Amino acid sequence: MARFVSLIALAGIAGGCTSVSSNYNDDIADVSSGRLTVCHGFDCRNQTALTFSADEERRLRALFVGTSNDAAEREAIRKAVQVFENATTARLGVADKPKSDLSQTGQHGQMDCIDESTNTRTFLRYLSSHGLLKHHEVRTNVTRGVIFDGRYFHATAVIRDGSGQRWAVDSWYEPAGGPPDVMRLEEWLGRGAMGRR
Repeated sequence: MARFVSLIALAGIAGGCTSVSSNYNDDIADVSSGRLTVCHGFDCRNQTALTFSADEERRLRALFVGTSNDAAEREAIRKAVQVFENATTARLGVADKPKSDLSQTGQHGQMDCIDESTNTRTFLRYLSSHGLLKHHEVRTNVTRGVIFDGRYFHATAVIRDGSGQRWAVDSWYEPAGGPPDVMRLEEWLGRGAMGRR
């Protein structure tokens, strides 16, 4: 039994998401005030308010001009998440590193997959509340991996297009401001063996 516990601990240190909590989907993702809550420090233990500047709002709106179909809107979402993460970095004063491991737990500005997926969902809800998402709706976050299947616990934000197809929007593998993975949820659910993307 001790060996099994050690293997699970090692798996977390090796680069899997270090938390399996999903308690923050609804209360923290509330954007009705026009302000976003950014989670960091792992499992959303730290929370920082973010309000976009007028310039950031203009940049976000410009990305969605002419997005006349699902695919174009997903590409705009990918670029918008980068704008959001760069704004987050500017407010926090530190850039989130790619992935995460237990040594970063509690560190200001560092994010595990719970922080990343919660932040992305909050931001997507912000875009939706401002009328920028015309071809997708924001859904509840999804998790994968149970260690026993050779995959670390991991979470992603999810959008659904008009046909009912769900898409993962996962920014955990990149440093802050890097392009997130946007892929069919079925493909995302099948990935992650031994921590691989």
